[in-house]
Amino acid sequence: MEFPRLTSVADRGVLVEFGDTVTDAVHGAVLALDRVLRDNPVPGQMEVVPAMVNLLVVFDPVVTDHAAVGDTLLARMHGLQANAVAGAEHEVLVCYDGAFGRDLAAVAQAAGMSEDAVIAAHLAGDYAVFMYGFAPGYAYLTGVPEAIHLPRKAAPVRGVAAGSVIIAGGQCLVTTLTMPTGWWVIGRSPTRVLTGDAARPFLFDVGDRVRFRRVGPDAMTGAA
Repeated sequence: MEFPRLTSVADRGVLVEFGDTVTDAVHGAVLALDRVLRDNPVPGQMEVVPAMVNLLVVFDPVVTDHAAVGDTLLARMHGLQANAVAGAEHEVLVCYDGAFGRDLAAVAQAAGMSEDAVIAAHLAGDYAVFMYGFAPGYAYLTGVPEAIHLPRKAAPVRGVAAGSVIIAGGQCLVTTLTMPTGWWVIGRSPTRVLTGDAARPFLFDVGDRVRFRRVGPDAMTGAA
């Protein structure tokens, strides 16, 4: 199957797929096209939604159609430089202590490591924001060290607090709402991902990089 592949979506969208496996090269192409369309929108473009291996272009069907958007996208992708994308870097605070790291002991046992080693591994990760999804502000980060890769839990747990730092497989995220999750809760962050700014509602952009820095319980004033 050849990529990139364009697929019409409903009456106002074109999905551009760069592959069927998540790799840095494939995601780099997604980010590169996202930047191109941000600087030079397709006529009639209303929204661009980047994901792991694809990107959705939403357009105004009164202004244009699938064929015209597809032709323009193919032209914009000619000579696309996937390695030219460099996002901003962010520091996210995380407390692993006590109830904030409710699954830390279980992760350590499953990984055959001490709790301190799990924390050190998590802090050593080089995280990249690959996509938003599932809930507002849920930024999916890749870069979890292989030593602490765990599958999701067999059943989700209700009432996981906003700000929880959770991992599953090679992914990590900081929750923004109190919701159920089947991911492993290893800490809690006082860093706000939801900014409250309508013009820039989330702290990260897709393509940004994240580093975690450990803080103690005193930094978690007001956290349940």
